[in-house]
Amino acid sequence: MVPRTRIKVCGITEQSEAEALARLGVDALGFIFYKASPRYIEPEAARKIISSLPPFVDTQGVFVNEDPDLVNDIAQYCSLSFVQLHGSEPVKYCQAINTPIIKAFQIKDRESLKDIKPFEGLTKGVLLDTYHPELAGGTGEKFDWQLLAAHLISQPFILAGGLNAGNVEEAVRITRPWAVDVNSGVESSAGHKDIALVAEVMAAVRRADSEM
Repeated sequence: MVPRTRIKVCGITEQSEAEALARLGVDALGFIFYKASPRYIEPEAARKIISSLPPFVDTQGVFVNEDPDLVNDIAQYCSLSFVQLHGSEPVKYCQAINTPIIKAFQIKDRESLKDIKPFEGLTKGVLLDTYHPELAGGTGEKFDWQLLAAHLISQPFILAGGLNAGNVEEAVRITRPWAVDVNSGVESSAGHKDIALVAEVMAAVRRADSEM
């Protein structure tokens, strides 16, 4: 059986784009509830979009060092499938979240991978993004994928950071992730997805899958 890498598109702000991505066959959509992000979306708008989606499209809410009670409230209000924690949230914080968690880690070098271990058993998976000293994510830059070539991570991981139609095939071949997360690499402008670019990413991922 050929493995299938799942595909998530993050930074959704428009209902028409969300519906088009669902029809295209995207596995998950991400909604950013971090007000400093240019892709921030109000919970009411996210709820409206999510309610219009067909079955079997997962939805993830992205939060950065937010009050856990507010995270729980938004997750319930919007009917999120997962909560993606993209800040410096500790283990105790994760234990207070009611929705299944995807914990994000910024990867700088091999030592960065050691940060994952304390969260084993608390998360459904981890998201690996590119380290930046000031930004929590959305840098549009990739890290050294060879750090993951030895497959040292025991739980499902989502590869993020600077992925686009031109490099995602190579990324999947090297790292063999459970899923890839694309954002700025498939945009016409911040928060506006280019459906044709997403289709190109999906085709590239499928090529890599077929070779594995």
